[in-house]
Amino acid sequence: MASLNEKKVQQILTVLKKINYGSVLITIHDGEITQLDSTEKKRFTKTNTAKSHGNY
Repeated sequence: MASLNEKKVQQILTVLKKINYGSVLITIHDGEITQLDSTEKKRFTKTNTAKSHGNY
């Protein structure tokens, strides 16, 4: 089992509280948490605009 200490737990909780959409990756080596990566996705909705002139 990974070793947890208060600092690591607080870092994980901080990332989880800030992210709305995305992923959190916790890397463990020899039973120790060694890295925390987060990727947040920003999605934009398509807006209805006038038809283009065929240019893409």
